[in-house]
Order: sequence, then structure tokens, then C-alpha cells
Amino acid sequence: MSGLVIREIHKTYGPVPALSNISLDVENGKFLCLLGPSGCGKSTLLRIIAGLDDASKGQILLDGRDITKVPTHQRNFGMVFQSLALFPHLSVGENIAFALSIRGASREVQKREVERLLELMHLPGIAERSILQLSGGQRQRVAIARALALKPKLFLLDEPMSALDAKLREAMQVELKRLQQELGITTLLVTHDQKEAMTTADLVVLMSGGVIQQVAPPLEMYRKPANAFVAQFIGATNLIGARSLGGGRVEVAGGTVGIEQAPPPGPFTFSVRPEDLHLQDNESSSSLAGRIAFTRHLGASIEVNVAVDGMDKDLVVAVPAREESSLSIGRPVHVHVNGATCVVLR
Repeated sequence: MSGLVIREIHKTYGPVPALSNISLDVENGKFLCLLGPSGCGKSTLLRIIAGLDDASKGQILLDGRDITKVPTHQRNFGMVFQSLALFPHLSVGENIAFALSIRGASREVQKREVERLLELMHLPGIAERSILQLSGGQRQRVAIARALALKPKLFLLDEPMSALDAKLREAMQVELKRLQQELGITTLLVTHDQKEAMTTADLVVLMSGGVIQQVAPPLEMYRKPANAFVAQFIGATNLIGARSLGGGRVEVAGGTVGIEQAPPPGPFTFSVRPEDLHLQDNESSSSLAGRIAFTRHLGASIEVNVAVDGMDKDLVVAVPAREESSLSIGRPVHVHVNGATCVVLR
């Protein structure tokens, strides 16, 4: 059996469940993101994988070996915490070589590995510099280099980029993905930032309330959400109540639209992304009448809220920025629904 296998992990704190029946298979060399809101259990799961916390029930295997009870220091995992936990009294090189020195590596080996890792992190020649002299992004890279010094079997990261500003964070996301691909190391990243997960992961594990809601590649999760929570958490969406009329037609707020996915009988809800709705002047066979209620610039696109008669919430439509001049508040419009992109939520 190859890779990390998690089987029916449960974790409770007294009577309070933190994780319920968590099972995952992670192939060697994959980049996995544990994603979800604060308190969903993602950091707890990472700590159990690392051996820092014990599971109340369940099993963890690595390449077929049961490591459930193996102490943290014997698992050969690299880990970067949110706080980075660098030693301020040590130089950059001493921080990176710390684990190697504990293992009894010679000074020549330590120096060679420090130089190699600093080159890998695009930070050559700073081994003698104080940690206190580094920028936030440089400290981030040093923490990653230190975690990789022992050539770990698993690389675990617990929201390590949350303290960085938006621009630097995006740059570090690119660097982290590049590094993971270059080294081919199995990586698990905990984050609450859906954009971070979507741009770095091979596989996203979306959690809520200590339960896995969906496991899928980023694009599949975006296009085929398993339920309403997933649809709303991953990007923007419209959740629309409807009733099946048969023949691929459904009733929505007094109008009718066509959707390709077979709906269940009776009332149901479907999800459609803002970019899959289109504004038009004239009614069509799959459109809803309304008025522009609000607009918001998002750079290359404009988010348009359309108030549709009979609907409790506005429909949100993504419109190219070049169409700004036609988006006057109160203007009557028809919202065309692309039936091929509607996802029935069961």
C-alpha cells in the first residue's frame, strides 16, 4: 500500500466531538489541502497525523506501516507551524541545521545541506544572517527549509502563510507549489483560504463540523459541489429553489428554465455560478425577469445583483467590465440560466 492512509479517525474532547469518522487515502507525491472554516477540525487532524495529538479511535498507515502509536520524533515528518517557531537567538544556517545537529550530522554535512536548501529557497548567502534581520517572506522560506532538512516522508503545514500580506502570500503559494513539484514530496497544507487551496492542491479535503464534506480535485469541487455547504464555501454561487416540471424543465420563482442534470421530483435546490448566468434584454426559453439592484467592481469583471420577482435573494451575475455602461441601477433585464452548468444539490 503506497502513501498515507487514514481510517475512521475520531477525536473527542470530553463529550464534544472534534472529528467524526475521517477516512482519507493520499498517494505519495500529492499535494493535499485540508480546507474549512475555523473550528472545523482541520488542524486537529493534521496534529493527529503528525503524532502531536492522539486520536480517540482510528488508524493511520504510511506505506502500509501502522504509525498510529509511533511517537512524533520517529515519524520523519517535516512540519511548519503558523507561528513558524524559528529560534531568534540562532542564525539562519543554525536554524536550518538544528535537526541535523540533533541527529549528530557532521559540520560538513550541515553546511552542505544548509547551502543546498538556501539555494532551493532562492536565499543564497544568508546563512550567517540573524533571523531578526529577515522579512516575513524570508522567515517563511527559512522555516520551510528547516522542515525539509531531514528529507521528511511527509511535509505538514498548518496555515503557515496566514500572517503574510496578500501580495506576499500569493507569491509564497506559487513558491510552495513549485517546491512541492520539484521535490515530489507528499504535502498536507491546512488553510481556511479557499483560493489558496484551489491554486496549490492536487486534492482538496473540505471539512465542516469535524466531518469531511467532499474530497475532490479543485476544479471538480468547484464545478460539481457535493452539497450546499461546498457550493457556498468554494467561490461564489447562487442557490436557487426550484420544482421539477419534467422533461428537463423546472419552475423557478414563477418562471421556467431548463437544466441538463435530472432533478428529483418535487422541490429541490440547484447551484449555478455567477459566471454561468448572463444578462440579456429579451426573454428567452431559459431566463428569469428582474431588475439590476446593485453592482460591484471586481477588476476584470463586475458583480451584478439582480432582483427577481418571487425570489428571496438577488441573483448574482458576473459581467465583463467592458459592459459597465449598460449596468444602470433599476434597469429591467432577463437573466439567462445556462442549464449545462446547473448542479442539483441533494
